[in-house]
Amino acid sequence: MPDRHPGRVVIEENIVVGEGGGRALQCDVYLPPEDGVDRTAILLLHGGGWEHGDRTQLRGYGLLLAQYGFVCVCAEYRLSGESVWPAQIDDVTTALRWLRANADRYDVDESRICVSGNSAGGHLALMLGGVTDGEVAAVVAIYPPTQLRVDSRAGPDEMVRRLLGGDVSRQVEDAASPITYVRTNFPPTMLVHGNADDLVPVGASFAMYHALIAVGAQAELHVFDGAPHGFDATPSLGHPLAELIALFFDRKVRSV
Repeated sequence: MPDRHPGRVVIEENIVVGEGGGRALQCDVYLPPEDGVDRTAILLLHGGGWEHGDRTQLRGYGLLLAQYGFVCVCAEYRLSGESVWPAQIDDVTTALRWLRANADRYDVDESRICVSGNSAGGHLALMLGGVTDGEVAAVVAIYPPTQLRVDSRAGPDEMVRRLLGGDVSRQVEDAASPITYVRTNFPPTMLVHGNADDLVPVGASFAMYHALIAVGAQAELHVFDGAPHGFDATPSLGHPLAELIALFFDRKVRSV
């Protein structure tokens, strides 16, 4: 387990990373208590069904993971009520490339930039791993949708409809689905899910895991028994999950 340094984390807020849809896109940066060189960074992406939420949702992860020595960047993206797909992947790609461009500023090793996200943010984290080439060192996706489908039912499928802009073709659905981009050199990936998730069934993570393993990519899956969607909102599970994320990125990126 990587060492934790529970000192004062320095937070830089409201930093503009670029522009999306004619407005500024912002992030908050969480810097570790101790100085370092060639540090590993984590781009953190929030959930909310692509239509709710903001970057402050992951403040807890930013603080905890910074204490493990990671430079954390909580980024925003346009929600589906503002702009439909592919605005969201465009915006988080902008944040990723801002982080790469500012690696020296934060003493980050450009080759050690990871991405982690919850729910819709987990979907976007996996998409970044899939659509970029060598820009993401590793991915953590927590209860992520992995294959987007639009139909007439309510629930997450209706969120997908609003994200994609209504009834769309299977080609459009597949282009917005992380499982489409599975390949042998997909970044090392950790999937985390609860088996009592009624919003995004645990099968979504199983499908992504099996697809990655089938092509020889590095992947692991952690299933929390009895845990619903958003189970890490409680400190009793959120803190251990932060430790699990730190351990995964340490094993796959920082200590390699």
